[in-house]
Amino acid sequence: MLQRLIRHLSNAYRHPIALAVIGLVGTLWLPSLKAESLLADPILAEKLALSLSEDHETDDRFDAQVWLLASEQRLSRYIDEHEQRVELLKIVYRESSRHDLDADLVLAVMQVESAFDRFAISRVGAQGLMQVMPFWRRELGRPRDNLTEVETNVRYGTTILSHYLDISEGDLVEALGRYNGSRGKLKYPERVVSAWRRVWRNKTSEDLPALQASCSQYGLRACRYQ
Repeated sequence: MLQRLIRHLSNAYRHPIALAVIGLVGTLWLPSLKAESLLADPILAEKLALSLSEDHETDDRFDAQVWLLASEQRLSRYIDEHEQRVELLKIVYRESSRHDLDADLVLAVMQVESAFDRFAISRVGAQGLMQVMPFWRRELGRPRDNLTEVETNVRYGTTILSHYLDISEGDLVEALGRYNGSRGKLKYPERVVSAWRRVWRNKTSEDLPALQASCSQYGLRACRYQ
């Protein structure tokens, strides 16, 4: 309802009063959404629809196995059951590979967003491991998608994160800010980069030059970890 109201005001009325109403609604309703606004990005919607309609298999099973063994032990502090850890890690690796994301970064986002609680719900209604906003289901015409289901949530979340990295031209800090709805602030990127580098990172900084360069230019403390 609110989304339709904002869209109607922004498209039908080019008047200062209408713009003021939009600004007021935004101030009251957008404290920390996982999308930059309630106005869905049509390009991101298209990417989500494509991602949800396709299967994907990773090519390098050896690398996947090495990564899984290294990450599974670290994940035990959050998830007790071995089978659940392995299932989650396989999904994370596959969906990260689909979008050319660093799987360790995805785990860092999950740690900060939900502490790996797939039933987590934020105060603004974001759901699951990667805290995806439910309005995306309506935008895609998939109202029955269960965002507390691991595979569904990870597929949504990795697609959204990948899109924000694309439009941020690889700038990790800006992309994380967009993902969290806190663009321009460093608290959330600091937490994610810290988790990524201290807990989950399997690659060296030299293996991830674009990510390393983008976070270093903001002077994040987390970028100084060796």
